[in-house]
Amino acid sequence: MSNPTTAGIPYDEREILEALADPRALTYAPEPLGLIHARQAVAKDFATWGIAIHPSRIALTASTSEGYSALFKILADAGDEILVPAPSYPLLGFLAAFESLHLRSYPLVYAGSWHVDLDDLRRSITPRTRAIVVVAPNNPTGSYLGQGELEAMLDFGLPIVSDEVFARYPLGGAIPEGRVPSVLGARRGVTFALSGLSKLAALPQMKLGWIGVAGDDARAAQAMARLELVLDSYLTVGAPVQHALDRILASRHVASDAIERRIRTNLALARIRIADTPSSTVLNVEGGWYAMIRVPETQSDEQWALDLAERDGVYAHPGYFFDMQRGAHLVVSLLTPEPIFDHGMARICARLADFRDTQTHVT
Repeated sequence: MSNPTTAGIPYDEREILEALADPRALTYAPEPLGLIHARQAVAKDFATWGIAIHPSRIALTASTSEGYSALFKILADAGDEILVPAPSYPLLGFLAAFESLHLRSYPLVYAGSWHVDLDDLRRSITPRTRAIVVVAPNNPTGSYLGQGELEAMLDFGLPIVSDEVFARYPLGGAIPEGRVPSVLGARRGVTFALSGLSKLAALPQMKLGWIGVAGDDARAAQAMARLELVLDSYLTVGAPVQHALDRILASRHVASDAIERRIRTNLALARIRIADTPSSTVLNVEGGWYAMIRVPETQSDEQWALDLAERDGVYAHPGYFFDMQRGAHLVVSLLTPEPIFDHGMARICARLADFRDTQTHVT
């Protein structure tokens, strides 16, 4: 379960619905980058995270996916290449293909925690490389971008596109030391941070995302001018949600606080359950709504997922969905209501134990 609107999450319903009834929404007043007061609301929310950004460096989009599309348009031409992490969310492949771009992956490596293989990243850069995509925290590894990793990427001189939709959900209460809260702290190169209401306020149906732009002033200004042209061609984001944005963001903590409590509780439950299951481990995760479980390689992660679905009524994603290249892994959603999550984890552990006992008996 990963849809917050059907996961039993509380919302400040009255405030949200009243905000959407703003009569100003009846007037069509297109602004390519978004209404100024809506962009001011985003800048104000960034400030609560310790990130200073001027509203003029923010562009509103109908979703994070549309944000990716707009950025790919201003950064690359057909046939160019974009670097993306692996493992990561499979949506990026479709978005790049729609722009006639080629993806080249660079690996995230696990050694007690996840990190970018910078040497492999460097080798992946070609004359057609136009941007580096990072997802921070990554889906599904849950790893934030390290400060040293960001500095090394900036040294390559390429634009950095950072998907930060899960950034406000650190699972340890705060972002780990040495990790960056956002690429918007960069003062050189050019960086783009993507976020939106989908995760921040747990309101994906509102269809409002944004792009923050930072780095060298000249390059950032040029990027904003190009974004304005592209987004003007798409026409402006829906008026009701823009006019409601300041009130939605002010009330978002009802939902986001409940999500934080749930995902931390479920992660603890997963670790307790797996601790008594030999040959299985919950990999270290720093943020986001998902956890990755390493399971025995006695069969593929696809077969583990199929067995759990068909024999135990438990739905988990196999690691290969996210381009996991080594080992066998299952990805579980920490957003699932706690009793259901714990029951599902118990079934996963029972299946793992049953398989181990069967293999031992056969041997």
